[in-house]
Amino acid sequence: MGGAGFLGSHLCERLLGEGWEVFCFDSLLTGSADNLVGPLSDERFRYERYDVTNYLYVDGPVDWVLHFASPASPSDYLGYPIHTLKVGALGTLHALGLAKAKRAGFMLASTSEVYGDPKVHPQPESYWGNVNPIGPRGVYDEAKRYAEAMATAYHRAHGIPVKIVRIFNTYGPRMRREDGRAVPTFVDQALRGEPITVHGDGSQTRSLCFVDDLIDGIWRFLVSDVVGKPVNLGNPEEVTVLDLAKTIVSLAGSGSQVIFTERPVDDPEVRCPDISRARSELGWTPRVPLDVGLRRTIEWARQAWTV
Repeated sequence: MGGAGFLGSHLCERLLGEGWEVFCFDSLLTGSADNLVGPLSDERFRYERYDVTNYLYVDGPVDWVLHFASPASPSDYLGYPIHTLKVGALGTLHALGLAKAKRAGFMLASTSEVYGDPKVHPQPESYWGNVNPIGPRGVYDEAKRYAEAMATAYHRAHGIPVKIVRIFNTYGPRMRREDGRAVPTFVDQALRGEPITVHGDGSQTRSLCFVDDLIDGIWRFLVSDVVGKPVNLGNPEEVTVLDLAKTIVSLAGSGSQVIFTERPVDDPEVRCPDISRARSELGWTPRVPLDVGLRRTIEWARQAWTV
C-alpha cells in the first residue's frame, strides 16, 4: 500500500531487486504513477489504483503486507485531514485484515511524529511522546499512533508477525516539488533563485536520512527476526534548519537569500532518533553523508523538475 509514493516506489524497486513479486496499491492522492516506470516494466510487478480505506482483496498467496499509504508531509495531511485519519484507522484495519486472512506478516510505516514535540532527546523507541491530539498536526500524529496500537493488538490477539518502522526525516530523488517539507522546498527555491523561507529563526533541528539508507534499513528489518516492537530508522546526526538551508544554497550554486517566516503550530523543536536498536538488532546504520545525499537530490531535481 502506498507503493507509488516517495518511499513506497523505492521500496518496490528494492523488493523486486531481491527477487520478490510485488502487488502495489496506491490511490495516487500524493503518489505518482511516474514513480513506477521502472517496476511496471517487470513482469513480477502488478499495480492497481485503489484507496486502501476500502476493503482489500488480493488473489493468491501473500507473504507480507506492507502498509506505507498515507499523506506524510504537513502540507498534505493539513490539506487532507479526514483522509489522513481514515488511512491510519480504516486503511490499517483493512491491511491487517488482509494479513490475517493470508496468514502473512505485516509491516507498518510509522513515523517519528509519534513522538510529537519531544521532551526526551534523542528519541528512543521506549519514549511515549508529547503529542497535541487536537492541534493541526494531530491528524497525522494520532493516526500513526492509532495504527501502531491496532497493529500491536493484532500481533497479540492473532499472532500476526508485526514490524513497526518509525521513520525519521528522509529525503532524496522522487520527493515532490510541492511536498512542503524542508529539503524539497529549499531545493526548489534555490534552483529557482527565490528566497529560502526558513521557519522561525532556523535553530530547530532535524535529522536527515538519505532514501537509499532508509530503504536498506527497512529491508534489513523486514527479513530480520525482530517482531512485535518498533524500530527507529533515521540519521542521528542533527542539523539546524538554517544550516540546512545554507548548505542547499551552496550546493546548488544559488544566489538565493534566506528569509525568516512564522513557525507552524506544534512544529517540533528537535528531532533525532536513537538508533541503538537498529544498530544492534539489524546491523544497520546510515552511510550517506548529508552533503553527498543533498548533491544527488539537487542533481535529480534539476532534471526531474526542469528548473
